[in-house]
Order: sequence, then C-alpha cells, then structure tokens
Amino acid sequence: MHMPGEEAGGTEGGRQTEQPKMIECENLVKIYKTKDLEVVALQGLDLVVEKGELMAIIGNSGSGKSTLLNMLGGLDRPSAGKLFVDGQDLLKFNDQQLIRYKRETVGFVWQNNARNLIPYLTAQENVEMPMRLTGKKNRRSHALQLLDLVGLLNRRNNKLSQLSGGEQQRVAIAIALANDPKLLLADEPTGSVDSRTAAAILDVFRELNKALGVTVVIVTHDRQISRKVDRVVAIRDGRTSSEFIRRRSYAEELAAMGGSAFADQSDTHDELVVLDRAGRLQIPAEFLQTLGLKGKNKVKVELEGKRVVVYSPEE
Repeated sequence: MHMPGEEAGGTEGGRQTEQPKMIECENLVKIYKTKDLEVVALQGLDLVVEKGELMAIIGNSGSGKSTLLNMLGGLDRPSAGKLFVDGQDLLKFNDQQLIRYKRETVGFVWQNNARNLIPYLTAQENVEMPMRLTGKKNRRSHALQLLDLVGLLNRRNNKLSQLSGGEQQRVAIAIALANDPKLLLADEPTGSVDSRTAAAILDVFRELNKALGVTVVIVTHDRQISRKVDRVVAIRDGRTSSEFIRRRSYAEELAAMGGSAFADQSDTHDELVVLDRAGRLQIPAEFLQTLGLKGKNKVKVELEGKRVVVYSPEE
C-alpha cells in the first residue's frame, strides 16, 4: 500500500510503486459525544482519491458524508483511524498547521452562499478577499483570471444582489480557488438551484478540473448530479458501501445521448460493492429485500466455484 511521503511512479527494487494519492482514509471513525448521548457518524470508513480526480460522494442524510467532508476540510478531527491529504497527516496537525492547511491546501464551496460571499463587495472584491488574508500578490489579475474561468468576467463589478443564484455559486467557486488549493471540496453545491443551473455548475467543476488539474470532491444526496462525474462513492451508515465507475468518457456519453447531461446511471456506470480490509461488504438493501434477508442478523455464506452465495438459514 502506498504511504504518504513515498515517491510517485517509478520502481523500487524492481517493484512498481503506486501513484500518489490526494486523499487516503483508512478505518476512519468519528464519534460525537454529549453528556447523555454518543453518536457514531463514521464506522471505519476507507476511501482513496487520486490526484487530479473529479468524483462525487453520495449518501442520504445521516450517512456520514458531511462528517467526512468536514474532516477533509480541516473543520473537524477524526476520533480514530488514518487521514492523509496530499501526503499530510491531518491527525498530527497542531492548530497553526491546521490553519495553514485550510488556507493553502483545501478550498471549500458551501451550499449556503452566505458562508462564501460578502454581500456588500463586488464579485471581483469577493475573490480577492482570501488573497488579501494570505498576502498574495497580483490579486487583481488572479481574481480576473478565476472569474473568467467560471464564466463571470463580465460580471466582475456586480454585487451579490445583482447576481442570480447560479452566478453567486460561480463566484463562490472562484473564491474557493483564490489561493490555488490542490483539493476543492463542494458541499451540495447545486442544492439551491434548478436542474438546468445545476448542470451548468457541474460543467464549471469539470472545466476547472481539466484546466487547473485541481482534485474535486463533490458531496451530494442527488444521484442525478453525481452522474456527471467519473467516479461516485456511496456512503451508508458511516462506511463506503459501493462505487460507480464510468464506462466511457463523459464526452463520448454526451455524444451517444444526443447532448443530454443526465442519462440513467445504470447506462453510464458500473456499480461495484466495496470490500473493506476486514473482508466486510454492504449488500444493497434491495437485494436483501428480494432475498427475504432484510432484518436478519445471520445468513449462510457458501463458496460455489468462483462465486460467493448468500442465503437465508431457513432455505
């Protein structure tokens, strides 16, 4: 297994080493405790994200996806496990290192624009603000470059009240990129806009991923949106349960679909159930329902040739 700090690519003693990863989570656990209550938000989650990847994390409310995003963004700390981002061990960070990480390594796009934008500033001034906080030079030219990348150069002097919801979210994306982060995290970035605007915002993420090489992780409950990315990881009950891997490139699929951005996911992706390091997997709920296994805590498992068969003990 590749560990942060190893050199990417090449060979070592005749053995091919793995490519560097942007995110490595191993057996990640997060427990929230109050005086009378203990809630386990993550229960041994494993996740690897390659550098330069564009991917989505999906899950219902309470699945643990927002908890994971907060830890990747340096807003919360794991209770146990391993968490590396760009080769940095987040569990060993002191407060000063954590502040530097949030300023330099990671950018955040929130669903709620109020957390991204200052209403009395123009779009350009909003994008320049993070650069002022870090003392970055050439702020104006860099802000204009980012606004151009998100398609809002002509709106640079407009204040928020003069921008639509979709335009405000584009400004928020430019702000998140102001200090040239290596990882861009987006929390339900299309949750407050219509489907057409949502599709346009997802296209912005794709263009930025391609133009800047930034790794993009989008957290959403909307499976429709997740179909525009190359890989989708589903989280259920605090663990990664399955992955959806794109069969063909997005451009090839658009051509085959006549330009429609949202085909049925079963037509575009292969679903793979995640097998963790302990040999555990989560069987999809609809499979358990069909087999009459839903609600049972014991099943029979047998090896038949090259297949593992699961069935009820009563059979």
